[in-house]
Amino acid sequence: MPVKGVSRVGGLGTAAVLSGAVATAAVLTSCGTSNSSAPEQPSRAAPSESPSRAAPSKSSTPSKSPASSRRPTPSASVSRSTAPGTVQLPPLHADFDYQIGGAYPPPTGVRIVSRDRTAAPAPGLYNICYVNAFQAQPDERASWPADLLLRNADGEVVVDEDWGEALLDIGTAAKRARVAARVNRWIDGCATKGFDAVEPDNYDSYTRSDDLLTANDATAFITLLSRHAHARRVAIAQKNTVELAGLRKKLGLDFAIAEECAEYDECGEYAKAFADRVIVIEYSDSGLRRARSGFAGRLSIVRRDVDVSTPGSSDYVRKVR
Repeated sequence: MPVKGVSRVGGLGTAAVLSGAVATAAVLTSCGTSNSSAPEQPSRAAPSESPSRAAPSKSSTPSKSPASSRRPTPSASVSRSTAPGTVQLPPLHADFDYQIGGAYPPPTGVRIVSRDRTAAPAPGLYNICYVNAFQAQPDERASWPADLLLRNADGEVVVDEDWGEALLDIGTAAKRARVAARVNRWIDGCATKGFDAVEPDNYDSYTRSDDLLTANDATAFITLLSRHAHARRVAIAQKNTVELAGLRKKLGLDFAIAEECAEYDECGEYAKAFADRVIVIEYSDSGLRRARSGFAGRLSIVRRDVDVSTPGSSDYVRKVR
């Protein structure tokens, strides 16, 4: 979701971020798998109809669902390798619709859809499952163990003020494992429903943590999620956070979902890091024009309204040109 009035990159400088994160990625094997962690309180059930978030973010988005040991048969129009451990990647520069604010019948020509984890996949399309992996949505905050909410020196919970979401504490290996255990249950739910990929939002939360979290923490945590997603034969996207795009192979990230990359002149960096397998969401007409002028034949590009509303809403906007 686009961050309003907040600097998108904070904390460590890019050079420090990248060198530190590479070191972290090199030693991640000592952290264990994402679903073999300390026990955690069960998550509160998500609402059955309404999505877990009403709007998008500048490097984040909604969440969660139960588990199953087998993936269902995907819809016929989406091909998938049957080899163990392989994942299906989204088609290149295909028409995309961002529906994390509520599911509705995709417009004609759409081949890729992203929906909240509480929704069902769109039949016959490539489906991405949105989970809010790095922050607690306001209606779910009370269901998180108190010690997994990031706190400052005064014991106050650190909150993303733009969205009213508490940051999750991924500052130690033990806490990362506990948070991942819960998020991985949501990924299991996405896999069980038949989603092809998962979109873990708020990868860049460390930049809003008042320096309590680092890029190393974020990369270590997302590696736990990518391992689990791939074990369930689900692809995993990097959501925003262009400063870490160069690490995507080390971290096991398959494609990128970039909000306002044209607005911030970042689309080229994502395209290079992910070999053009990039989904671009712009929230202004000027951003859409810039994205199309540079990448119309290479990337998947859509213009949506900031609240990612549904057709019939007075705020609803969806444009591809």
